[in-house]
Amino acid sequence: MAAGAIRTVEARPTADSLVKPGELVDLVEVTPLTLNDRRIYNLLLENAWDAIDKPVTHVIAKAALRGSHNSNDRVGDSLERLMSAIVKVAVVWDGEPAIERVQLLGGNLESGRADGLLEYEIPARLRKIIRNSQVFARLQREVMFALSSKYALTLYEMVQKRGNLRWKASERFALDSFRGIIGVPKGKLSSWSNLKLRAIDPAVAEVNALSDFMVEVVPLKTGRAVTHVELRWWRKDGDASGAADRALQFSKVGRRAKAEGRTEQVAPATPPVAQAATPLRGRPAWLDSRGPALLTETYETARLRHPGYDIYFVEGEWRAWSKGKDPAQDPDRAFLAFFRRYAEGNPL
Repeated sequence: MAAGAIRTVEARPTADSLVKPGELVDLVEVTPLTLNDRRIYNLLLENAWDAIDKPVTHVIAKAALRGSHNSNDRVGDSLERLMSAIVKVAVVWDGEPAIERVQLLGGNLESGRADGLLEYEIPARLRKIIRNSQVFARLQREVMFALSSKYALTLYEMVQKRGNLRWKASERFALDSFRGIIGVPKGKLSSWSNLKLRAIDPAVAEVNALSDFMVEVVPLKTGRAVTHVELRWWRKDGDASGAADRALQFSKVGRRAKAEGRTEQVAPATPPVAQAATPLRGRPAWLDSRGPALLTETYETARLRHPGYDIYFVEGEWRAWSKGKDPAQDPDRAFLAFFRRYAEGNPL
């Protein structure tokens, strides 16, 4: 490791972002993973971060992994796929480029209780890769959970890894390598036209709509065939960044329509009190009488960001604190900001 180089393990997650080693961004899946698998894996890495390069067992609440689903079945399925997943990671061995094949997740122990814990281990070879890493992607939580496909999430991670490079704004990939990195299963989307239509174009549209960067994937031909692609990226200006922030507040349907450039005929907007999300199980009805109702996605975001907290109790605290103040222009963002401050001041 070069003198003065910053190690990835020294980077710190924040309340709004998490850190992912660059080697785990550009890996090639031998065993295909789903969007939910990738999200869960990012959360497992974040949870283990303080001791991720140590041979220790990590513990996390299952509720922190299952998102908006009441059942733990999907978590268990994802854990099994992550345990069996083999990936190829580009590394340097004795000064020469090499490919290392590793498992993403080691042994784990899952409590039988729905509100129980999960114990898990990071495999030894993967710990070594992470320990030696000097490049990482910083992922914004809201963006990670807003992206609707594994191709979009992987493209977002690729850009976040490269976006702050001072003297580089593009990178060339062999088409087969690019397909492997974004997670296209073997035998699927085999033609360039299908790959572009089904995977690349939707992913580019979502990343451009929701992230801090604009991105292009440009085909490069050898003869008549597309054999390489060039990934290009550049940081948005202030207006475009503000549009990305606003896009994150839309429903998934609205975000997808916006990303694809479609316009939709909609009914007149309902007043804030009536636009609410579908009532959530366990949520006290009296909360709706104390101000504008919140979107279902806001509760899901709060639950994922702050596992272990009673989100409805915190909502009641926020509404009590807001009483007598000017109404928030964006109640959902105001609640999430209050929740962050509350969690910082009232750690579990």
